[in-house]
Parts: sequence; C-alpha cells; structure tokens
Amino acid sequence: MARLLGAIMAGGRATRFGSDKAAALLDGRRLIDHAIDALSPHVAAIAICGRTEEAYLSLPDRPEPDMGPLGGLNAALHHAQAHGFDGVLTSGCDMPFYPADLPALLIGERAAILDGQQLLGWWPAALAPELDAHLAEDNNRSIRGWLARIGARAVTLPGLVLPNINRPDDLAAIRRDRG
Repeated sequence: MARLLGAIMAGGRATRFGSDKAAALLDGRRLIDHAIDALSPHVAAIAICGRTEEAYLSLPDRPEPDMGPLGGLNAALHHAQAHGFDGVLTSGCDMPFYPADLPALLIGERAAILDGQQLLGWWPAALAPELDAHLAEDNNRSIRGWLARIGARAVTLPGLVLPNINRPDDLAAIRRDRG
C-alpha cells in the first residue's frame, strides 16, 4: 500500500472572500479544520501548504512565497520525496468535504484530479523535479498548463456536487443547506 502525504493548500489571498477563508467558520469550526479532518483518514500525515498551523507540519510555498497552489504543491512534493512518501493527495483549505471513494479513483501511476476541482488531486512524489522546471518557466502558475504538461487524468464521481467556497455567500449557502 502506498504511503501518502496529505497536503492542504492554504496559501491563497482569498480576495474574493474578503477575509481569511481558512479561518471562516462552518458548524463552529474553521474551514481548514474540516478539510484536515476530511483528508486525514486517507493519508499517513498532513501538511499545511502556504500558511503556518501550529499543530501541523507547515510548508512554505516553493520556490518562493505567494506562488499560489502550484507553490504549495511543489513544497508538498519535495517534502514527500525527501521523507519516503509515494505521493501527495491534495485538498483546498476551503474544501470541508472529501469523498471517501475519491482516493481509489485518483491514485495511479500518473497524476489525477477530480474533474472541475483541480485542488482535489493525486500527485506522485517523483513529479517534484518536473514541477520545479515548470515553475521556472514563463506562465508558470497556470494549473491547467501544469496538468497538460504532465498529462494528468481527470476523474469524475457521478452525482457528486462539492461546494465551491469563493465568497461569503457561498459559505452562507452551505450553512443554510446544513441548517
């Protein structure tokens, strides 16, 4: 069985949200705590990418701060490679739900994402040098460009609708639905 690192992408500026999205509350708990709890059953360890969380391994973006999700992924891939993990399962700090059957669909010989949710992905640790090369080029922050470069698969879970929390209204809608 593969040894997996879970990486929560938490380095965004949340400009559309207007405040620290990871700290926003859902059911009395921070969104990042929901994301950690949702991903934890599937991995051997959790890393928080792009911000410091005292109780967890915190990885700064690589190669420099404010690189967006690919900077966080690069940090996670290098940590995974250096510490004997086979690969990285990723989620966003604003993803309070993680489908239990998703890892089985994602994990394979090449990278994969959930269709429409590029932060819910599987990334073999061996991709670390390739992401270094990608980030050293022009237009290096394009997730779509990265996915095309490595030939990532997009998987679907029929009937699955995950929330996309970009604005306070999106979070308010989830609260109402859970009401």
